[in-house]
Amino acid sequence: MKKVLAMILLLSLVLLGCQSQTPLVYNVNKSDELREYEAESIRESEFEESLERQKNLAESESLALAQAEIWTKKKPTKEAVKVKGIYISSKMAGSATMQKVIDRIDSTELNAVVIDILDDQGRIEYDMPGELIAEIGSVERTIPDIRSLMKSLKDHNIYTIARIVTFRDPYLENVKPEWLNHNADGTVFHDNSGMTWIDPYNREAWEYKIQVAEQCADVGFDEIQFDYVRFCTEKGMNSVVYPDAETNGMGKTDIITEFVRFASDRLAAKGVFMSADVFGTIIGSYVDTVSVGQDYPVMAGAADYMCPMIYPSHYGNGNFGLDVPDAHPYEAILGACNASKKDLALEYQEGVHQAKVRPWLQGFTASYLSEYIHYGAEEVRQEIQAVYDAGYDEWLIWNASNDYPWDAFLPAA
Repeated sequence: MKKVLAMILLLSLVLLGCQSQTPLVYNVNKSDELREYEAESIRESEFEESLERQKNLAESESLALAQAEIWTKKKPTKEAVKVKGIYISSKMAGSATMQKVIDRIDSTELNAVVIDILDDQGRIEYDMPGELIAEIGSVERTIPDIRSLMKSLKDHNIYTIARIVTFRDPYLENVKPEWLNHNADGTVFHDNSGMTWIDPYNREAWEYKIQVAEQCADVGFDEIQFDYVRFCTEKGMNSVVYPDAETNGMGKTDIITEFVRFASDRLAAKGVFMSADVFGTIIGSYVDTVSVGQDYPVMAGAADYMCPMIYPSHYGNGNFGLDVPDAHPYEAILGACNASKKDLALEYQEGVHQAKVRPWLQGFTASYLSEYIHYGAEEVRQEIQAVYDAGYDEWLIWNASNDYPWDAFLPAA
């Protein structure tokens, strides 16, 4: 028994001694190969960490560069004019009757004309130089002497705006079909009128339209106005495919805005203003915005002037609380202008460019409607007054045949 107790006591002392001593360290004799392997592992680890640091730095620099390159509106040095204008067809502009139009403008408050230069048929209306323009061959020369016309307009202090139809272009079907909208089966898309449309994602087509615009600037136009800056919305568009949209990930409103910015930059460099015609119905309507690709306040950040087509005849019954908007020119225009102000106010930022609004007003009788009224001097004057009452001070009047009710305009001051 004494021996057992002695052994237990001895074992306890040994265990206590082990707990108080420094842990055992095993000295391993490493081979040269093992040391080299460990050194390589350390170097690889450090290299991976270095790559990760460089990647993070590159991402930070890329983000900073992207922020530095955020698009900002370039403004032309030209002095702005408060426009009161009318649309003039190329046929009228190129005729002897144009001098009578100029004389009538002189006698009224009117001070501007919007002239067709690249028209709805895709034809250029005067002899215009340019390699790409010559290649396409769309010049028609409806205006035989553009320089003489421009001189006459300038001599009468008339502000000149060149209208360029943009993404609807039936002329290109036989010369640049690859620029156009195509159906899924590869055929070229045609709208209900048999017209073809440019694929808005096709930047080669952009260059053609912008070169035409630049030529207009060079010949003396004060402003370039792009019409049909949108996607087609007619029946059958669901069959149209946009391969480039999948590549760049840009939606309809993105690509239309990108075009407007592209045009704005090029024309600002030419020292001229740029305006965009837009559907009046996109204002405050998400559905219409997505359908046509025109985001009203976003486009207003890129253009110098926004020209919403707010013809009363284009609004369905019930809009603005009106039974038949076409029958209420003042109320319809006032409602549309107030909607414009509200839409733009929601996106307004101090110090950030926002285009001036210069609406298109109805100067024609919409006899194709089941319910309509005659638009004469009184109705047009009501529209103009509505623009002023909404707080805007510029306007344009549209009549495709240029048959204007001249009594609607105040006498020249």
